[in-house]
Amino acid sequence: MLEKVDLTKEISKEEYREKMPVLEAKIGRLQRECKALNIPIMIVFEGFGAAGKGVQIGHLIQSMDPRGFEVHPIKNETEEEKMHPFMWRFWTKTPARGRIAIYDGSWYRRVLIDRFEKRTKNKELPAAFHSINSFEEQLVEDGNLIIKLFLDIDKKEQKKRFDKLEKNKETAWRVSQGDRERNAHYDEYAAMMEEMLFKTDTDYAPWTIIESMDRRFATVKIYTTVIKAMADQIEKVKRQNEKKAAEKAAAAAPENAAPADVIDEIAKEADAEMKELQVSILSKADLSLAYTREEYKEKLDKLQARMEKLHGELYRRRIPVVLGFEGWDAGGKGGAIKRLTAKMDPRGYVVNPTASPNDIEKAHHYLWRFWRAMPKDGHVAIFDRTWYGRVMVERLEGFCTEAEWKRAYKEINDMERDLTDAGAIVIKFWMHIDKDEQERRFKERQENPEKQWKITDEDWRNREKWDQYEDAVNEMLMRTSTDYAPWVVVEGNSKYYARVKVLKTVVDAIEARLKKEE
Repeated sequence: MLEKVDLTKEISKEEYREKMPVLEAKIGRLQRECKALNIPIMIVFEGFGAAGKGVQIGHLIQSMDPRGFEVHPIKNETEEEKMHPFMWRFWTKTPARGRIAIYDGSWYRRVLIDRFEKRTKNKELPAAFHSINSFEEQLVEDGNLIIKLFLDIDKKEQKKRFDKLEKNKETAWRVSQGDRERNAHYDEYAAMMEEMLFKTDTDYAPWTIIESMDRRFATVKIYTTVIKAMADQIEKVKRQNEKKAAEKAAAAAPENAAPADVIDEIAKEADAEMKELQVSILSKADLSLAYTREEYKEKLDKLQARMEKLHGELYRRRIPVVLGFEGWDAGGKGGAIKRLTAKMDPRGYVVNPTASPNDIEKAHHYLWRFWRAMPKDGHVAIFDRTWYGRVMVERLEGFCTEAEWKRAYKEINDMERDLTDAGAIVIKFWMHIDKDEQERRFKERQENPEKQWKITDEDWRNREKWDQYEDAVNEMLMRTSTDYAPWVVVEGNSKYYARVKVLKTVVDAIEARLKKEE
């Protein structure tokens, strides 16, 4: 790709002065339109050192409302960032809807500078490329516009610019030893860039090569590229909005009711036939499993003692752990978490209760708030309700579209793979009880003043959709239980049995991991 680039392109001063006022005015108008349509935009500047990324970012933002964008300079990882999966620091820097994030350097550092300097091993590259493509695809599917600009110059021009920067005391600091080494091995580094461009140039987030030998030409091409991408996205969103409005109006029109009813009936029949053919994972759970109080006390004490020691070992070996708890209302999530953490050092774990997303969280990709809560190395993150709300509550209550919850299975699997690739132990628990046991626990809560806060009218209403939720849970378990992040169905009619099973599962997983690393 790069060898085909014509780096001799240039623009005269007169042409530049003629074009730029028009382009600058367009950027400002498009930014306002994107804000009105709640379009989040990510503009990535990558390329060779001294190609002018900083200068071009400065040019671009001069035409924008400074209240609507943020520039993120991406340098070496901080100590905090090193203790998280490498995509963590970029997920936490994604823009809210209607805002623009500009990246001076980006997640591509992992497969470029870090690779050149041997911090990224060759065996880690496939996972890194997969994580990058998955990250971009998830964000684009959620409505983000990603504009990727690669600034290209040749070896001779790069050296000339480095020399010029170093001659000036005020700019000499901008040239690092690493810059010089990459210039000395220009062809080797260019080959890495070529591979990166090939593996990450996708239809949903394509690369645009910016010929940057002539700075005026580069500025005009960057402006033109950004303007076209923003304008195309605005038109796309407007068409989507018009389509949604038309579908809503058509659904409300009486004359269209008959055809819709026919299709709906066919769909219901197909769902019923599929349900008969599918295997129910939950139906296999033996809910008669139980422990006596004496058995429970004996097992619990031993497991908690082991967990106390293992928690310290996790910290010492810098192994992160992610535990997700889902289940029926009154299924025993809180009780299991309480017993699990009873002997753990409170400085080394966080329990994250997941409620409905707030306005800030709604303005981001639904996984954003969970990425922010992922543990650093050696720590444990426990989620009471999780990202799986997307394929259960949000799916069944209509809080997301069918397309959104259907693609969520892959998005979730990819996120959990990122976590385990970074060294995390990931386990998800489904706390399972039957409908009669749930009703008994609901009534017990209502009659106990100390527990009445645990029961709401919504809990009772959800019982009416038990069968729908059971179908959704079975599909979720089937699609997202992987060897790297398994689901564990916990037979929970006996609270004693459930608590012991959760503890034993976690202890066994940690001990297996420690043994593997010996």
